[in-house]
Amino acid sequence: MDSPDAPPSKRTAFLLSQLGALASARFAERTRDMGLTPSDAGVLRLVGRTPGLSQRSLADRLGAVPSRVVPLIDSLEARGLVARVRSKSDRRNYELRLTAEGRKMLVALRGIAEQHEAELLAPLTSEQSAQLGNLLARLAGAHALDPDLHRDMGRE
Repeated sequence: MDSPDAPPSKRTAFLLSQLGALASARFAERTRDMGLTPSDAGVLRLVGRTPGLSQRSLADRLGAVPSRVVPLIDSLEARGLVARVRSKSDRRNYELRLTAEGRKMLVALRGIAEQHEAELLAPLTSEQSAQLGNLLARLAGAHALDPDLHRDMGRE
């Protein structure tokens, strides 16, 4: 392990990858304890933020083919977390909305996400945490990453 005074590592991308894998695995454990997958959690978050989102729009946001999104929504609907509502503006489409149970689950997920982030960033001061967040947001923006989700989450 490098000392605090050591020159910066030339393996930043590798370390980011390791931390990303660790964060993903730990988040998956937490969502599994709630009976969800990380994909379920991401869809609930997106539908919660954008009520009325169509399945096609959801698939586009996820970077997934629409046929892959159907079973994901079917599963969330069967568990009473999401409802498909016929669109008033285009009767051929369905809008996705969280049910009361889905909204409760989203609140629980927010708590889990906050705890997850706090544990992951615990070795840093609040200033370091803020700086890291700003730097990562800058990198994500430069690489056109969606800050709300993993683009390949619809492929789990």
